[in-house]
Amino acid sequence: MKLRYGCNPHQGFAQAEALEGSPIQLLSGAASMINLLDALNAWQLVHETRSALGLPAAASFKHVSPAGAAVAVELSDELAAAYEIGNRELTPAALAYVRARGADPKSSYGDFAALSEPVDEETAQFLKGVVSDGIIAPGYAPEALEILRQKKGGGFLILEADPDFEPPEREAREVFGMRLVQDRNSRPVSEADLEEVVCGKLTPAAKRDLMLGLICLKYTQSNSIGYALDGQMIGIGAGQQSRVDCTKLAGAKADVWQLRSHPKVLGLRFRKGIRQQERVNWRVRYIEGDLTDLERKAFEEALDEPATPLSERERHDWLDRLDRVCLASDGFIPFRDNIDHAARHGVRFIAQPGGSTRDEDIATACNEHGITLVHTGVRLFHH
Repeated sequence: MKLRYGCNPHQGFAQAEALEGSPIQLLSGAASMINLLDALNAWQLVHETRSALGLPAAASFKHVSPAGAAVAVELSDELAAAYEIGNRELTPAALAYVRARGADPKSSYGDFAALSEPVDEETAQFLKGVVSDGIIAPGYAPEALEILRQKKGGGFLILEADPDFEPPEREAREVFGMRLVQDRNSRPVSEADLEEVVCGKLTPAAKRDLMLGLICLKYTQSNSIGYALDGQMIGIGAGQQSRVDCTKLAGAKADVWQLRSHPKVLGLRFRKGIRQQERVNWRVRYIEGDLTDLERKAFEEALDEPATPLSERERHDWLDRLDRVCLASDGFIPFRDNIDHAARHGVRFIAQPGGSTRDEDIATACNEHGITLVHTGVRLFHH
């Protein structure tokens, strides 16, 4: 497959070559190198999640890491309002993608979508209304394919994945004249990975969310930490050199996610003609609260009614409702500061490999905060 270009437009020659049969088929559009990296990683994530949890799964990828991932779990009324679902009836496939994209919609702008299920008309209609570069799925209903082929003037990339494809046991890449080869990380995440409970107790919902988090991190650029709740990732801290920075980043994203359902955020009144993505972005910037002078002026012009800032008390009280959050870590947690920061964001369950010289300190911190700790014994670095 000839690609539009490599990672950057000035890398003019780029192509994709199947080694032993092809895992994908191009149905429409033209791919860049990053498009394919996103698609292939995202497909593996949703395919493994579907196998592990038995639920339709979706992912929203940007720059080879998920901005969000989710399974088809019904939305609360608050989340449906925050995600602007309106009266739309969501099929399981659409529900999974709405949740995945809803995790961090600012980061999902221009995403690459992945679904474990064939794309139906309802999912295609939702995708039609958001800014996205492409999608990979195991099939498409005829009416869904027609809708998506018209998106972006025919430039929307549509890939069909082969769910029965078995990749080679080893994978290789070339970097600066060196060919690096390794065994593929083909070890599946399963409920058996949660058997070593160091302290506390696991609920069925926590098992589901921890497994979702671990699978998500398996296809996220390391170091990485993921927060999950009610069948979706609500904060992903990817690609940081320090694990506590991953924990803080994921926690900050989880806080924004929680605050998006605050009555004052949902009560913002936008002028007619303000597009959905603009409304999404303005709500996030309103929550973040650090608008520049130019942004403040534009925000005020986008509103029908003036907005009053969220007070610190309002923020604290709403964030204090965030609870039962699951944290997954792709590597062992080295210091208790990760636990102390995680507890500030409603984390009550943690799954990590274990194996640090400070495992006892981590367990002590979890006991102090009332957090259930699980050692998986499996590292999930991904580069």
